[in-house]
Amino acid sequence: MKNNREQSKRASVAFGVGVTAAIGVIFLILLGLAAKLTALDIALVAAVLAAIYAAVCVAIALILRRVREKSSGDAVIKSVLGSVLRSAVEWMDVPVVVCDESDSKIVWNNAAASALVGKSEPLFGGRFDKFAGIAAGKVLFPEDDVETECTIGDRRLVVRGTRIRENDKNFDLFTFDDVTELRRLASEAKTNESVVCHIVIDNLAEIGSDDPDRFRECSSGVAAILSRWAKSCEGILKEQERDKYLLIMSAKHLAECVESRFEALDCVRDIRVGVIPVTLSVGISDFGATLAEREQNAADALETAIQRGGDQIAIKSENAIEFYGGRTKTVQRRTKVRSRVVAGELAAYMERASNVLVMGHKFADFDAFGASVGIARLAMFVGTRVNVVSDLGDPGLDECRRAFDGLPEYAGMFVDPSDALDLVTTKTLLVIVDVNNPALIESPELVRVCADIAIIDHHRKTAEFGREPLISYIEPSASAASELVAEMLEQTLDPKDQITTEAQMMLAGIMLDTKQFSANTSAQTFSAALYLRSRGASTTEAMRYFRTPLEDYVREAKFRTNVVKYRSVIAIALGEGEGENADRVAAAKAADKLLTVEGVRASFALIRIDGVVHISARSSGDINVQLILEQLRGGGHYDAAGAQVEAKSVSEALGMLKNAIDAYLDESN
Repeated sequence: MKNNREQSKRASVAFGVGVTAAIGVIFLILLGLAAKLTALDIALVAAVLAAIYAAVCVAIALILRRVREKSSGDAVIKSVLGSVLRSAVEWMDVPVVVCDESDSKIVWNNAAASALVGKSEPLFGGRFDKFAGIAAGKVLFPEDDVETECTIGDRRLVVRGTRIRENDKNFDLFTFDDVTELRRLASEAKTNESVVCHIVIDNLAEIGSDDPDRFRECSSGVAAILSRWAKSCEGILKEQERDKYLLIMSAKHLAECVESRFEALDCVRDIRVGVIPVTLSVGISDFGATLAEREQNAADALETAIQRGGDQIAIKSENAIEFYGGRTKTVQRRTKVRSRVVAGELAAYMERASNVLVMGHKFADFDAFGASVGIARLAMFVGTRVNVVSDLGDPGLDECRRAFDGLPEYAGMFVDPSDALDLVTTKTLLVIVDVNNPALIESPELVRVCADIAIIDHHRKTAEFGREPLISYIEPSASAASELVAEMLEQTLDPKDQITTEAQMMLAGIMLDTKQFSANTSAQTFSAALYLRSRGASTTEAMRYFRTPLEDYVREAKFRTNVVKYRSVIAIALGEGEGENADRVAAAKAADKLLTVEGVRASFALIRIDGVVHISARSSGDINVQLILEQLRGGGHYDAAGAQVEAKSVSEALGMLKNAIDAYLDESN
């Protein structure tokens, strides 16, 4: 490169000298002839010769200027780095590029930079962004401390830049460090990192208690499937207990499992006891500095999978948790022992607290209200001041609150969320019932200001709180939050304690979520109802809370006049215009009614209230509406769920819902 520029310069100079010499010879010849010319002729010849000489001089000057421009890069680098450093930079292995600050055009580069693009000639005059695929300003002025990388050809490089000022002019100097091999090795190390999996067979214990012979057959069948899974992943499988396993594999095999949507879940589900499938809950983690941290993260992921109802895989990474599966109904796993332990822990935390605040979800229903007053009774039992946070402007709960007007201990008990903020101290305990999604709670501000939080809920877990709660009692197998609270009170309160009004409200909550004990019930549901009946609750009295005003009945009827059939098995009722709180209840009732239509396997009702479209969903049992509405940031149960969607209209929300339904059904098929 250097020799070419020197040869070009010498050739241009030689050409200029030759032209000048030729002009001189012509001038001498003409002078010889001039002796025979007149004075006027001599003057004309002299003028012509002068013009020719001036033109030749201008041409030579232009040629020499062109030569200087071609070597301007050398001049720049010499002035910036000096002669010795210039020679070192010219032949060093690290690519170096010098650009003009004004337009980011390359004015000089070394041989290594040319080799990046497979050229032997300089890159003079080209733009930096075209060469590196990235703007010069992004390298010189990065938005954060992260190193800037680019790809040139098949090489990955880290780009660093600095601005240099020379002779009142700015130049940008860039260096490129080749990290291609380093990134390849890092990626290879990442794929070979260990992944820890905790595996639990959801309902093996129940099978063993009902049919010991069938238990052994199911247990060996599941073990064989897990062994094949471990072998295909080149992993290590260890049985910890008869229904618990530990699997360790590499990250590259985890990616293969994700690609296949975890076929082991479906294989295990094919093992049935009668019509009941055997299911797995799996917690996986590839995140953690040590193997011990990954094992703990996998255990946390397993707990989340169980809290979401089981029959699914939860993968905990650094930034999020991903879920796969969850297509069968929740498995009953809780026991009276679990209720007694949680009740004892909650009572202990209440005793240490300065005061207790109890809160449910927005637009609270009978279940949220019943669970709240049940927890309030537990706080009174341990002697801690307590308040129930409720929207006092919601007319749907006016009759419920009036039921407590004659009880002195409930005087001033119910407070608005704004007033509850004034009651918070550094030792306040906030108990959240019937909801576990921070976006759906009555007052998100209370969650932010209260240091200690406990959660009691029966909905599948859909989101994480910003910090770890003291107690997270989430049991999707329960029919209602009131059922869970009733079990806790049964294990804690003295049988002589009078809780007739609270028992009445909790029974109403259970009746609401079970549709008067016709859906989503279990033996523990009836056991909780029996306990509440023994404490003075009456189904006849509870039914008065379900009476519908005439105007609400008319609103409910309007939903039935605007129904859309979708995918042949799904009915969607649409509310028109802007609704009121009562329309939300009517929407939920309309969704219930649509399930009685022949051929309908799932139903949805949509109503827009205060700029938000509320969606109520119900299922006959073979479509998981919770997974559908999770895509819209909602949640709930396998056969009953809800969501609140930010949409300009019901029609826009309908399109979003259809997309979620399509994604669920297409994946199922």
